[in-house]
Amino acid sequence: MAKVLVVGGAGYVGSSTCSLLIDQGHEVWILDDLSTGHAELILSPYFIRGKVGDRNLLRALFKSEQFDCVFHFAARNIVSESVQKRDEYFENNVFQTQALLDEMVLHFKSTPRFIFSSTCAIFGDVGDQAVQERLSKNPINPYGETKLAVERLLEHDYVQKNVQSVALRYFNAAGAEPRLRVGEWHVPETHLIPKIFQEFKAGRALTVFGQDYATPDGTCIRDYIHVLDLASAHISAMEKLMGLPSGQGVFLNYNLGTENGYSVKEVIGAAEKVVGQAIPVEYKARRAGDVMRLVA
Repeated sequence: MAKVLVVGGAGYVGSSTCSLLIDQGHEVWILDDLSTGHAELILSPYFIRGKVGDRNLLRALFKSEQFDCVFHFAARNIVSESVQKRDEYFENNVFQTQALLDEMVLHFKSTPRFIFSSTCAIFGDVGDQAVQERLSKNPINPYGETKLAVERLLEHDYVQKNVQSVALRYFNAAGAEPRLRVGEWHVPETHLIPKIFQEFKAGRALTVFGQDYATPDGTCIRDYIHVLDLASAHISAMEKLMGLPSGQGVFLNYNLGTENGYSVKEVIGAAEKVVGQAIPVEYKARRAGDVMRLVA
């Protein structure tokens, strides 16, 4: 069993991964500033409230506790917001991650192992292509740019510092763990599936941005992957790194998707079958930073 630090463990994918790690018997420590996460989603007794880039906090933690692996989920991740707040996204997603990695390099007695929560947004607008790992990376929004910047740091700078890392590029996370100890909880909600039901319950029309894309029904197509599949992939990535020789840096990367794409209208249609009636929709212009199709 491993002793792990989960940065951002009070968020959606982070808390889901913690639930699986705990169920498997690992010792889970959580670092989260609760700026977007929720204390109610923290399942471990080992919780530290603080920012990922707080070097004094990190230094004290890494000197007192030895971890086998660090999982990093803490990031700002709203594409449309990143267009408006580019500098904030780079500060939070890149520079604070650098601080975390630097302190790991300085204070880990064993080989630093790092699992990074990345995104398919690093690929940008790929048209109708299926997104493979080898595809060129051309993000079209600051959120994707920040994740790619960290991947490049891991691949180049930190491999030289003997960090062993895996970047896991999510497509669209969906669902909740079966015991419902944790689940999706964003304020405001931005993910399509919970947003549909949230607006329906409130009696409001669902806003859909763009119905003039070059897709069969005019709306964006995305690849929806269950959050426990994402969590399982993180644990597999940790096991992969722990099986490698120590003292030698490595950077690995994997796309996490289902290879199936569904349009916004198709997802709404599935939700209508669940609630048994039509769901009112209001269409608006495309949002900056959105791409037509992203399917693994």
